[in-house]
Amino acid sequence: MSNLTGSHPAFFLLLGLPGLESTYMYIAFVFFFVYLVSLIGNLTLLFIIRTDRSLHEPMYLFLSMLSTIDLVLTSSTTPKLLSILWFHYQEIYFGACLTQMFFIHSFASMESSILLAMAFDRYLAICHPLRYHLLLTNRLVAMIGLLSVARGVIATLPLPILFLRLTLCDHSVVQHSLCDHMAVVKLACSDTTVNSVYGLVVALLIVVVDLMFIICSYVFILRAVFGLATHEARFKALSTCTSHICAILVFYAAVVLSSVIQRFGKTVPSYIVILLSNIYLMLPPLINPIVYGVKTRQIRNHLERLLL
Repeated sequence: MSNLTGSHPAFFLLLGLPGLESTYMYIAFVFFFVYLVSLIGNLTLLFIIRTDRSLHEPMYLFLSMLSTIDLVLTSSTTPKLLSILWFHYQEIYFGACLTQMFFIHSFASMESSILLAMAFDRYLAICHPLRYHLLLTNRLVAMIGLLSVARGVIATLPLPILFLRLTLCDHSVVQHSLCDHMAVVKLACSDTTVNSVYGLVVALLIVVVDLMFIICSYVFILRAVFGLATHEARFKALSTCTSHICAILVFYAAVVLSSVIQRFGKTVPSYIVILLSNIYLMLPPLINPIVYGVKTRQIRNHLERLLL
């Protein structure tokens, strides 16, 4: 190959959305609009939480972490996707591809960790309201945030390292619009068992373990809620969880659907698999600020003051 440097190519070619080339401009407009709304929504959310001291509570600190992660996730993939759709610029440097792979998977892991932390926050707020501030201090919130970052980095760092040991074939076309781990590993001619097994095990452990603890948290929450004396008290307690439940459903439903189709949907057209992968990365950053902005009274009130 003309772009070989050492044992690895200087750059890869990202395939884009095969079969949809005639609609690239329309798809690009939709993705650009989604990206723009995501940026505005999450930056506004971060600004409101930063400037309103009444929102310097664990729930909103976790929400600010979630918004930051969402910004990184969507910004690490969408600009490159738009350059493919608008300008047909498919090249991505080898190092940039591995960096994008690391960012996608590490920050997806961090998002899962923060959603788990937010479930823990709701559990303490509803099941132990009198001890809530005593148990969940800002220092503990910061430690949880750092542990989430550390888990994402430690779990994901072996992916690009393991890829570097592979021998690549005489082509450098990634059958995707981004440097997804499995899509890049398919370029290898050597044995990829270790890469595939490690990627699958880490993904399953993160999703299954986090979901299991989230479900356990909500079992305790529901038991405490239905033990409240009045219907009004039960409704008020549950209303504090609706935004978080929406965030969980959007993130994990997209993750599971994308993973299942990518690994087992052999008859599914490739552009469907690629679109689902992009939607899984773009949907949470779009939905989360909208849901929290609409459902959370304090944020909604602050936003109304900014606009009026």
